[in-house]
Amino acid sequence: MKVSIIMGSYSDKEIAFDVIGALKMLEIPYDVVVYSAHRTPNEVVDHVKKQEEAGAEVFISIAGKAAHLGGVIAAHTTRPVIGVPGKTSVGGGMDSLLSTVQMPSGVPVATVAINGGKNAGILAAQILSVGDAAIKERLLAYKKQLQDEVVEMNKKLEADLRG
Repeated sequence: MKVSIIMGSYSDKEIAFDVIGALKMLEIPYDVVVYSAHRTPNEVVDHVKKQEEAGAEVFISIAGKAAHLGGVIAAHTTRPVIGVPGKTSVGGGMDSLLSTVQMPSGVPVATVAINGGKNAGILAAQILSVGDAAIKERLLAYKKQLQDEVVEMNKKLEADLRG
């Protein structure tokens, strides 16, 4: 099982690192490349086909501004595509968000928050966990860790209030 991460530009690498961090934490194999929906559209299509043949089960696109990368990927695969809109100087990334989420009927791209790389990695793991009990167990352990962190926050708050 594998997740293929495609960045629209090298400037998206920090978001990709957030995706990679989540995938590494959950022990999910991945690959990452840079291909632009507008400047290298043929390479995007070739990469999607090659990654499908290599076993990619989920694609994650990271793109800012016009952010058509997720849609181009989704047009050429039946595998789930997760779009991560990148923050831009135009409205803080709302342009990217709308370009990613407003897909035509029949070409869905699941979309996470602007710069939401970590959630994209976790969502990819959740998709993969449907058919993989080991990934599901790692996700359950992660969710337990999140719960424990909130319990600790409440203990700290109580202690702070008692002063």
